[in-house]
Amino acid sequence: MEPAQSPPPTPPPPPSGSSEDLEHLRLLSIFHYVVGALVALFACIPLIHVAMGAFFIAGGLGGGGEDAAVAGAVGCLIMAFAAFFVAAGWTLAVCILLAGRYLSRREKYTFCLVVAAIACLFAPIGTVLGVFTIIVLMRPSVKTLFGRPGPPPAAAG
Repeated sequence: MEPAQSPPPTPPPPPSGSSEDLEHLRLLSIFHYVVGALVALFACIPLIHVAMGAFFIAGGLGGGGEDAAVAGAVGCLIMAFAAFFVAAGWTLAVCILLAGRYLSRREKYTFCLVVAAIACLFAPIGTVLGVFTIIVLMRPSVKTLFGRPGPPPAAAG
């Protein structure tokens, strides 16, 4: 006697938005992945300054005494600033990548909107992406795709 097999899972119902809205969200999701990768790449540039600061701290300038202390302090300062910019850039990249994922799943509307506004700081590519994302997310039909309430019905006058 064979065990009874369960029926295959049913696919989720199709989204109720227009095909244009769905296509725009799909494209924005892809562009978020691309821009997120670019932001992560550009955030690695200050790693050169981290290496330079380490060089100063290690005494690579060849000075002794007071000069070495000043070079070490400058090296620490350079490394701290560079590490901050690397961490900030990688954080922005992760947020943009997450926003791309959430756009494709039509989840976390507010997060996507805030990240779109912050992405505008990464000019010029992030600015274009952020503006287009904000424009698409402001549509009432897209808001309903995210499960947000639509616009209130117009009052009959």
